[in-house]
Amino acid sequence: MTAAYAPEAYVFGSPENHDLLEAESNELLHFGHRFPAPNGGSTWLDDRGNPDPSHGIQTWITCRMAHVYTLGAIHGEPDAEKLVDKALDGLRGPLHDDVNGGWYPSITADGTPEAGKVCYTHAFVILAATSATLIGRPGAKELLSEALDTYNAHFWDEEHGLAVDTWNTEFTELDPYRGINANMHTVEAFLAVADVTGDETYRTRAGRIIDHVVDWASHNSWRIPEHFTADWTPDLEFNRSKPDDQFKPYGATPGHGIEWARLITQFATSCSRTDEQKAALIDAAEHLFARALEDAWNTDGTVGLAYTTDWNGRPVVTDRMHWTLAESVNTSAVLATVTDKQEYKDWYATFWRYIDEYLIDHEHGSWFHQLDKDNHVIGTVWPGKSDLYHALQCTFIPRLNPAVSVAPALKQATETR
Repeated sequence: MTAAYAPEAYVFGSPENHDLLEAESNELLHFGHRFPAPNGGSTWLDDRGNPDPSHGIQTWITCRMAHVYTLGAIHGEPDAEKLVDKALDGLRGPLHDDVNGGWYPSITADGTPEAGKVCYTHAFVILAATSATLIGRPGAKELLSEALDTYNAHFWDEEHGLAVDTWNTEFTELDPYRGINANMHTVEAFLAVADVTGDETYRTRAGRIIDHVVDWASHNSWRIPEHFTADWTPDLEFNRSKPDDQFKPYGATPGHGIEWARLITQFATSCSRTDEQKAALIDAAEHLFARALEDAWNTDGTVGLAYTTDWNGRPVVTDRMHWTLAESVNTSAVLATVTDKQEYKDWYATFWRYIDEYLIDHEHGSWFHQLDKDNHVIGTVWPGKSDLYHALQCTFIPRLNPAVSVAPALKQATETR
């Protein structure tokens, strides 16, 4: 594949890199305009940005697109506010369970709800409603209040300081599985709530989750356990027979280690803990970042980041997922800003070179979501170009205050220009 940008465009903080980030922000936002479903919510987008009805209407995709076009509205993208409203229509309408409360994971093309109530989904409802509240969209504040009430009633486990994962549709039976991915997006959502509403309860809760993750990782060679039993015992063999599961793959997920490193750094630079405690958190973030890259970057004979590894750091699923590179950009930028270490600036340039050469679809727009180990486009786990969340955020986060969630940080930056 061929790069579109000159090498100086990959340099952290350079004018040329700013131009790259701006160009990619605009292109991605233009690409996604056709996401709204007729009755509200977001369709899954195909390779050309057209709706793919075979995936139904996914609540988490809908939430991501509400968040994405909130960023677009702040950035000045035409009609972005209307697109946010279209996504919110889905969250208030067909995706909402009017009988039992909360949100279905998805609905089929004919409107049939998917069974269950999933923490991952509800964390994204909070993020979407928080972002929409920030820009004053109609009904967003009420949506956020309901989302927090639902989450607090069913998903937040105050005793453990963590979130449970999956209920049945009626919220009467809790699955014994516990997962750290949903907790990661809970941290993201809770930090956003604290930043937008000023309610520091949610920053404190995010810190409790982070403390668990840092403890588990530090005792596991900085590879984060992803799956747990009901009493929060790590289940390191979970899904060994299904290693490429879309949401619950076996083993360590280096991209998650990298994403956690950014969220931990955001918390460390925004919380009220002591300087010593903050420094320890940033040190943990650096260990997570280093471990992920040592295990997964260029370790299987070709350039790129392997999707998963076993608990000794050997690659298991060698496909390259676009979101892992987007998060690598975010974390290298945040750590470069916070520590001023050259190594993170060097990694930032490395990641953007790879993205430019292999992931950006310079012909049809957006990013390819999945490549094989030889960097050929495939779609076994992530067909099409479902949404813009990871890619768009990595065009903004490198330009923003790392202590603040992306939407309010972008708003602050825009207002001070």
